[in-house]
Amino acid sequence: MSDTPVRPRRPSARKLPRLRSAVRGLPPAPALRLSPPSDTWFKPALSVVAAIAVPHLALLAAGRPDLALHTMAGSLCALYGHGLPYARRARAVAGVVLGMAAGLAVALVTASLTDATAVLVAVGALLAAGQKVLCDASRIGPPGHVIFTFVSSAALFAPQSLGQVPGHLALTLGAGAFAWAVALAPALIRRDGPERRAVARALEAAALCAAAPGPRHRNAAAAAVHAAWQCLLASGRPTPVRRSLERLVLHAEAAFTAPGPGAGAAEPELLRAWAARTRGRGPVPAPPTAPATAGELHGIDAERAALRARGGRRAARRALLRRLGPGSPLLPVAVRTLTGCALAGYLCAALGVGRPYWAIVTAASLCQANITLSWNRALQRTLGNLLGVLVFAAVLPVSRTGPLALVCCCLFFAFAAEALITRNYWLGTVAVTPMALLVVEFGGAHPAGELIGDRVLDTVLGAAAGFLAAMLVTNRRATGRVERALDAADRARAAAERTGADPAAAPAERDRARRALTASLVELREAGDIAAGEWWQRALPEQRLLAAERAGHRTLAATAQRRGPTAHAPAIGAE
Repeated sequence: MSDTPVRPRRPSARKLPRLRSAVRGLPPAPALRLSPPSDTWFKPALSVVAAIAVPHLALLAAGRPDLALHTMAGSLCALYGHGLPYARRARAVAGVVLGMAAGLAVALVTASLTDATAVLVAVGALLAAGQKVLCDASRIGPPGHVIFTFVSSAALFAPQSLGQVPGHLALTLGAGAFAWAVALAPALIRRDGPERRAVARALEAAALCAAAPGPRHRNAAAAAVHAAWQCLLASGRPTPVRRSLERLVLHAEAAFTAPGPGAGAAEPELLRAWAARTRGRGPVPAPPTAPATAGELHGIDAERAALRARGGRRAARRALLRRLGPGSPLLPVAVRTLTGCALAGYLCAALGVGRPYWAIVTAASLCQANITLSWNRALQRTLGNLLGVLVFAAVLPVSRTGPLALVCCCLFFAFAAEALITRNYWLGTVAVTPMALLVVEFGGAHPAGELIGDRVLDTVLGAAAGFLAAMLVTNRRATGRVERALDAADRARAAAERTGADPAAAPAERDRARRALTASLVELREAGDIAAGEWWQRALPEQRLLAAERAGHRTLAATAQRRGPTAHAPAIGAE
């Protein structure tokens, strides 16, 4: 026998947790790099301008520009829901308006009952933590909790009496109702616009994956296809246009899962051509009918009906409650937000800042899913705020030439913020900062030096406190989320293989299993990315994660090949 000692078996991570290195590189360059603009940046930009302009001009005509903060709270709700189909957007934006009014009500009542800074900061931090958790759990999307925190924190430090609260809330609800109408107005012109854009993104991602296969492009295509299915399932009753969009998603799905034989060099070009026509204003392209398409579309109809039924709505509420439960990975982020906001507010108050709401907002914006994202946001927020203060100093003389000039400046910066923020968060913040400072001017002119000095101090202290909280309150549940996602992906893969191999399984059942597997792979990649950027946690099961992704995509490819080729018009013929 060899004298080489036998290597002991490595204990599992569940039995003997092993912490990863606490300190890793946090380079600044990636956080500040500009990206291409979003394909829909103009939609929230135009919506928020319209939603702000009408209430502000009405207040101006009534001689009460001092009430602009309360109408602004409702108008900013027009920023939400632009990626959702209109049926779901109506419910989502209505929920945003009610949530905004609820947070504002708590802030106004608190401000009317006390002026103790310690109490106001504590309430602001609690509100920020609750808003962060609710926005993440509901997956409302950009701009997330920051708008809620900005409105409620600003109201906490504004003069208020208890008798004024109902009137101010009525203004917010009225402006929110108008913002709701603005957000839904495009449905009168193009009711399938969100679905067409989601499908076009899926086709473009699938074309990129087909042209340059690889894990990164494959994961991006899976996420885009999953998002397109979710958008179509939430879009309401099927129409001829939605039928064509569903068939296009089938082609996109087949292109990135099973490029195989028949997927020639023309395939990416065909997908891109379909994407361009789908995104345009003309008719949706009519792709060739694929094998099992009738069963697939019947399965989509059944799944859509189940989601809209009472049982489906109850299941959605239960899923939301599970995301808010005791074992939720969102709870460490909530504690991180609470700690950072409270620390920022109390530091600013100790240094003599009279209304430290901007420090609370800055700290809240830094509290992201992991410490790497928090570091990126700290750099972006600090740079954007400091540059934005300089922009405010330059534009302040113009805004003080009259009330109408002040309104016009606010509208310009609201549009600029949405136009720039998709390039990088720091670039959008350059416009957000002067807009937020100009809102203060509606209540009366303030010394420019005091406004600028307080904002710089709030920014620096808020960023420092928020990042310190991110380092101290680590999200050690991130690895647990990866392990749960791995188990879910294994179950989804087994179900897809079982239904794919069962000759008695209906086509609709097979395709539901495929969509469930795609969703589990998207969740697995998201959980892995979040855990990879966190400090002080158990070692990630990286090999198992990569193996699960490969196995899942192999299963998707195998089931797509059993269903038959779907991506090529020459092989099948036109409808």
